[in-house]
Amino acid sequence: MSSCCCADWVSTLARGHAGRLAAIARREGVGAADALDVVQDAFQALIVRPDAAALRERPEAAARVLAATVRNGARNWRNRHHRARPHVEVEESALADRSPRPDEVLATAAAAAQLEGCMARLGDVHRHVVTLRVLEELSGEEAAAALGVTPGHVAVLLHRARKQLERCMSA
Repeated sequence: MSSCCCADWVSTLARGHAGRLAAIARREGVGAADALDVVQDAFQALIVRPDAAALRERPEAAARVLAATVRNGARNWRNRHHRARPHVEVEESALADRSPRPDEVLATAAAAAQLEGCMARLGDVHRHVVTLRVLEELSGEEAAAALGVTPGHVAVLLHRARKQLERCMSA
């Protein structure tokens, strides 16, 4: 048969059965818009079947094949949909930019400048203890060896330096 006859056959099937086929897809849990896609896919599958020529002569058999194809297509669509990760609305999704906001950068810079000024106000020994213990992350014993004092004395000096820094930063 020519493609014209195939188009006539398919359009006759579509006019006669599209509503019932869409209802089958809807009963299988597919939404209205997706049901139409499933029905269209079923018609495409019908046209390329090896026995399509024989089905043209038996419209009821073609309708049964379409119904089965729609039912299976709807179930496949539903299974794919349930396994898929849910979509996130654009308003709910955060941008992937992990850089800090400008106001946060400004606040951090201001705090760093204030801390630098407070560190300059510390005495030499306290500033050196903070540098060794906090900035260079040496242990108490290592800092004590570098300063030539006991680890207990380093702990006391660090405590006093932190208190002075805390008062200065809150002022």
